[in-house]
Amino acid sequence: MKDIIVIGGGVTGCAIARELSRRDWSVTVLERASDVCEGTSKANSGIVHAGFDAAPGSRKALLNVEGSRLMEALSQELDFPYKRNGSLVLCFDEKDREILGRLYDQGQENGVEGLEILEGEQVRRLEPNVSEDVAAALYAPSGAIVCPFGLTIALAENAAVNGVEFCLDTEVQEIERRAGGYRLTTSRGIFESHVVINAAGVYADRFHNMVSAEKIHIIPRKGEYCLMDKKVGDYVSHTLFQLPTRYGKGVLVTPTVHGNLLAGPTAVDVEDPEAVGTTGQGLQEVLKRAGLSVSALPSRQVITSFAGLRAHEEQGDFVLGQPEDAPGFFDAAGIESPGLTCAPAIGRYIAEAVEEYLPAAEKKDFIATRKGIPNMETAGPEERRRLIAENPAYARVICRCELVTEGEILAAIHRPLGATTVDGVKRRTRAGMGRCQAGFCGPGTVEILARELGKDMGEICKSGPGSRFLTGYDKDGVEESHMGA
Repeated sequence: MKDIIVIGGGVTGCAIARELSRRDWSVTVLERASDVCEGTSKANSGIVHAGFDAAPGSRKALLNVEGSRLMEALSQELDFPYKRNGSLVLCFDEKDREILGRLYDQGQENGVEGLEILEGEQVRRLEPNVSEDVAAALYAPSGAIVCPFGLTIALAENAAVNGVEFCLDTEVQEIERRAGGYRLTTSRGIFESHVVINAAGVYADRFHNMVSAEKIHIIPRKGEYCLMDKKVGDYVSHTLFQLPTRYGKGVLVTPTVHGNLLAGPTAVDVEDPEAVGTTGQGLQEVLKRAGLSVSALPSRQVITSFAGLRAHEEQGDFVLGQPEDAPGFFDAAGIESPGLTCAPAIGRYIAEAVEEYLPAAEKKDFIATRKGIPNMETAGPEERRRLIAENPAYARVICRCELVTEGEILAAIHRPLGATTVDGVKRRTRAGMGRCQAGFCGPGTVEILARELGKDMGEICKSGPGSRFLTGYDKDGVEESHMGA
């Protein structure tokens, strides 16, 4: 019997787990994928929203502003990439100024600091490549960008160091309420706990509805993106939004913390919670709509595309806390945009609610900080020399595009919650995220994983069971054919 089980190892579940690890609870995270950050958290815009979009008084509004304020200090504590670059909401028609003004007023009511409405020429002085059609813009200096993988993995690692157990490749199938808690049937056996926290993303309604008569309904909302090469990473310096629609904040153009240029997402409601494939139509729409924000969008520099799903609850706001008829079951459901921004604040909110329900003492030995993997691409000459002197593997380049070395990959594998797949290495080190998209470094990464994990290279997967890189060996096949002849 555990004190607390968290369902879901995305950014919300990991933020909650990290906050729970501050107290003397036994906490287990159940994640159906082979790694944390495998769902919505790995496929989003990486934006820290300022907080002017959400309706005043909503949970989204309150937690957005709080999460935005917490994020910079958290990035310093847990050592993940973050940059306060500011955002601009672009208005292309004079008749839409009223909408821009309403966003400004809404932001003021939500407590967003530094908001300002700029004229078109002021915007073009800030962003020389912005469209000539821009008439005005809402400027939010508190807007920022973050690495969504870096944030999620940092939260998970810190939670693990502070005693949280992570059970990966463990899919929750049924939940039953029992005296004193809940019984969870999973793909890896039975788990029991006094408290269950539901942070299951697009599947959160399924688990909520197993224990409560107060039903919720989550609609998977698919968004497609185009990522461009670092050659054009400075094409814009701020995050450029367009005036929002009922489907969200529209297609954005933004730099990333790693120096790329990102455009997207689309917003299409789908039925399949696994529908993360890109489409020609969707990607064309991304480039067409992104081209409204900037002049001569460098679309020939696209190096990859991807799609993600947002967990849109049909009532439009986050679903947080206990249903009246399911004490000890805490929802963190419907966490769509600005969910990444809100994650640190949601973690606090849920942990405080659980503490009221199941009190526990604060740990005296809680470790609040974490050091990330050394980065040879950004390291100075002195740090590079030091790392190579400590471990010569830092001198062997595996990924040329992102300048990732064997030493970094070794660190990614042997950390708490270390990488066991090629995608796990990629999210922790960026090996394979450059222009050639693992065309050069893929085999080297597979070889290192096999060696360090004590596996055959044929067992190494891209992202978990069913995604092996190798299906056989040519040499063995040739020898068998020769012997048979």
